[in-house]
Amino acid sequence: MELVIKIAAIGIIVAVLQQILSRSGRDEYALLTVLAGVVAVIAMLLGELSDVLSTISAFVDF
Repeated sequence: MELVIKIAAIGIIVAVLQQILSRSGRDEYALLTVLAGVVAVIAMLLGELSDVLSTISAFVDF
């Protein structure tokens, strides 16, 4: 549940920053902000996926 809240918080922050930058005419920075948010979320998910795979492999070894 904690991971979902973190991802939602990143999404809200990125959305607000993207809107602010887009409306001020800085579309390039808005795109970079969105890409940075996506990369941050993917990095978080990869860490959790690693934990899930190690748990699964521990059960398979039995």
